[in-house]
Amino acid sequence: MDIGILSWLIIVPLLGMIVVMFLPKNNKWAIRWTATGFATITCIQSFWLLWDYYVNYSGSAAMAYVEGPFEWIPTLNVQYLLGVDGIAVPLLALTGLLSLISIVASFNIQIRLKEYFAFFLLLEAAMMGVFVALDFFLFYVFWEIMLVPMYFLIGIWGGPRKEYAAIKFFLYTLFGSIFMLVSILLLYFNSEPHTLNILEHIQNGSNLPYVLQMVCFIFFFIAFAIKVPVWPFHTWLPDAHVEAPTAVSVILAAVLLKMGVYAMLRISWPMFPEALRACSTYILLLGLIGIIYGALVSMAQKDLKKLVAYSSVSHMGFCMVALAAWSSEQAMAGVMFQMISHGLLTGALFILVGVLYDRAHTREIAAFGGLGSKVPVYTALMVFFAMGSLGLPGMSGFVSEFLIFVGAFGVLNQYLVGIGVLGILLGAAYLLRMVQHVFLGPFNETKWGGLTEINVREILTVAPLVVLTLFLGMYPKPFNILISETMQNLITLMAR
Repeated sequence: MDIGILSWLIIVPLLGMIVVMFLPKNNKWAIRWTATGFATITCIQSFWLLWDYYVNYSGSAAMAYVEGPFEWIPTLNVQYLLGVDGIAVPLLALTGLLSLISIVASFNIQIRLKEYFAFFLLLEAAMMGVFVALDFFLFYVFWEIMLVPMYFLIGIWGGPRKEYAAIKFFLYTLFGSIFMLVSILLLYFNSEPHTLNILEHIQNGSNLPYVLQMVCFIFFFIAFAIKVPVWPFHTWLPDAHVEAPTAVSVILAAVLLKMGVYAMLRISWPMFPEALRACSTYILLLGLIGIIYGALVSMAQKDLKKLVAYSSVSHMGFCMVALAAWSSEQAMAGVMFQMISHGLLTGALFILVGVLYDRAHTREIAAFGGLGSKVPVYTALMVFFAMGSLGLPGMSGFVSEFLIFVGAFGVLNQYLVGIGVLGILLGAAYLLRMVQHVFLGPFNETKWGGLTEINVREILTVAPLVVLTLFLGMYPKPFNILISETMQNLITLMAR
């Protein structure tokens, strides 16, 4: 069996984990830089894949870089089958970049360093696996493996309520996985010959009886909605974010939440078109509730990290509105832009909140004021990403929200979609309120006189996110070319 680029995206972080585990636990310098080196290799691979796909495959909707099918468990017809298209490639690049950034941002971790970076590399390998797997067994294995390192990263290196947050995250996601497993088994036993090939099920899913389509669609939706998270399955998210270390919060927000949306686009949306059409209004309503609820709760927050966490619930609600408008090319492009944009912006905001917390040892918004005069570079970066998150034109957040609402207004109930637009207004309100209270007004010299400016390492972690946020906002055409054929093919499958 030839090992291709997709397998190496999984193998390299796993090798890194093994190497880190064999390093002396007292050699912190070697542990940090070994983990960084392996994450750098994976990041370079993912961006090479992005560029090569753009140059050679963006005009085709077919799967690219396919590896397999190779027989894995012949008695169950389980295959090792990998492949990517315009949905997966950008998310692989996002995962590679943010995993590297998160590892660099973790250099201040001091306790049990070897285990921390080993778990982080295992997490990266599992995330890569989810985005490339085209066999249900393989997909499910990577989906579940991801829970283990995330559980320990929160439960060991988290905040005061870390055990509670870790267990809640684990149980919620495991609960959803049970529904996914039942759906996979239903599809397996209703296929002839029995198969777990995702592409074959997409081709044949529309031929299944309506009741079976509906049951599988709803069960898959519960599993994926918990990961997004869609209201009312969101309650694990704020606890996990608040208690997790900074770098883990970045991965949670920027990559793990996208897996739910990705799985909907990859599996349930094209596989069960009749069920999708029957449920699209309910999906729209859940998205709208998420947008408004997340924004209102963010406005009430006194903790910076909780504010950013609940803003994720609101911003992922925009993705659900776009997914409800599945027949619109603009909305389908918008959901991809929103996933990447939210990953860049919210990942950066969590990093910057962590930078402030490392110095001030508090995240209370009311404790600050006037920091703009003391730490101007930090202030400029925080304001930049806040503006991007509220959808300022010229940044990626504006492009994604504009595409979503243009597409949704064309195919959904315009009065309901209009309610979702309020989320943009509320987003501006809670983010500008945060900027005002933390960075403007009088500065407390007595309390914060010793506060230091953001350092070079910390600037380097967010600098790529600044560039990509501006690039996607100012010149979105290349990204649109990258995804357009895949999204057209998806719309065709969903319209069957």
